[in-house]
Amino acid sequence: MDSVGVAAAAPDAGPGPAWQSKCPWGAPSTTSISCSLADVMSEQLAKELQLEEENAAFPEVVAAAEGPFITGENIDTSSDLMLAQMLQMEFDREYDAQLRREEKKINGDSKVSISFENYRKVHPYDSDSSEDEVDWQDTRHDPYRADKPTTTPRRGFIGKGKDITTKHDEVVCGRKNTARMENFAPEFQVGDGIGMDLKLSNQVFNALKQHAYSEERRSARLHEKKEHSTAEKAVDPKTRLLLYKMVNSGMLETITGCISTGKESVVFHAYGGKSATEDKVIPPECAIKVFKTTLNEFKNRDKYIKDDYRFKDRFSKLNPRKIIRMWAEKEMHNLTRMQNAGIPCPQVVILKKHVLVMSFIGQDQVPAPKLKDVTLSNEDMKKAYYQILNMMQQLYRECNLVHADLSEYNMLWHDGKVWLIDVSQSVEPTHPHGLEFLFRDCRNVSQFFQKGGVAEALNERELFNAVSGLNITADNEVDFQAEIEALEKMNEDHVQNHGKKLSTFSSDGDPPIYDE
Repeated sequence: MDSVGVAAAAPDAGPGPAWQSKCPWGAPSTTSISCSLADVMSEQLAKELQLEEENAAFPEVVAAAEGPFITGENIDTSSDLMLAQMLQMEFDREYDAQLRREEKKINGDSKVSISFENYRKVHPYDSDSSEDEVDWQDTRHDPYRADKPTTTPRRGFIGKGKDITTKHDEVVCGRKNTARMENFAPEFQVGDGIGMDLKLSNQVFNALKQHAYSEERRSARLHEKKEHSTAEKAVDPKTRLLLYKMVNSGMLETITGCISTGKESVVFHAYGGKSATEDKVIPPECAIKVFKTTLNEFKNRDKYIKDDYRFKDRFSKLNPRKIIRMWAEKEMHNLTRMQNAGIPCPQVVILKKHVLVMSFIGQDQVPAPKLKDVTLSNEDMKKAYYQILNMMQQLYRECNLVHADLSEYNMLWHDGKVWLIDVSQSVEPTHPHGLEFLFRDCRNVSQFFQKGGVAEALNERELFNAVSGLNITADNEVDFQAEIEALEKMNEDHVQNHGKKLSTFSSDGDPPIYDE
């Protein structure tokens, strides 16, 4: 016996109370057919009871949506469209319930709440979502705005006698200033003042307003700088496009990752590809040096380039990107000079704007260690010292260069010899500060090898005379530096008078070549 027969048996009973005719446990006049517990607990009976409850709760919905969609007896399960609509309604109901849980979780006991009402799938059967409900934003009370708009009369005050209130009243101005804080940028956090009668003086409001404008402009500058600059271990879109073009052209096979970062550049490792011309050979492993396009971390780099006659006419301090390109071009020219003189250094492959591709000093993506990080024996340390002496003399005599940043941090140990790197700041000896840079290099080299136990290491003054060929006989370092500055001043005066970069340093011949 089906459940419909059980429900239809009760109305056929004889006259009696109304509750008895509707109650399934009322005494029937006729004998009803017994049914099993399995039939009573069937899923079909549960669905029909649920539909009856919905019809009793929403009678207008049943009248408006009569048909096979609501009445369970006429549901056509063979229609894919009908099944899809029913599944969509069930999904919408679960989605709305999830939104309500999210609202409750986020809002909590806060005075200011958010609503996901606009994202709900509203259906007529949802009792929680009603068109009669009013959004919280419409009912919020703003204590800084009057319930009725008030206008200041033309005479500039309200009231009479002692009760006169002008437009400059402290309380009125304070509340107006508090309300005007809503006009600040969204990024400027002004706090939650709902429910509190806040009054801001004109001085405080003006200070906040000025600070809000300053923060807005600073945020815009930072965003623009981030988009157009090279950050640490990252590249800006223009630099990334240059690297993509190198890979797509076949010059580079692939770029593996970052191997070094510094105050002026970021170095990446890459595998070399094929060159477009046969006369140019690309090494199997390459180092890509990307010069940072901001001057934040190395602001004094202009002093190395503005007085260099090779770039003096092109120097423009107002355009940082031009300075960076000249900085990369300067390293390329310096490396080319060193390579022609036979000094161990990276080989230049190509220069694209502020991206310099060189040969990689190392093997299998592992860069060669710096001289400060490697542990050498006494024999190797002595060998490295004399090699550096020869390289400094070659730089000064054959390449006409001063490294200007020579130390154990810019020397690599690879294949049993020292390699020089990072020559972007190198200048010629006739630079206004060239001899000062050379003396600083000599001090760094002398101190490192003296601490390393090389007994033959010269002090900085002896090393300076040995490299430059000058014969400065000063008893102390102060007088020694004073004579260096005098020589630089003499050279600068000569340049201004003759307009040519000719060295006026007096030397006693070529500097001696030191060897083991």
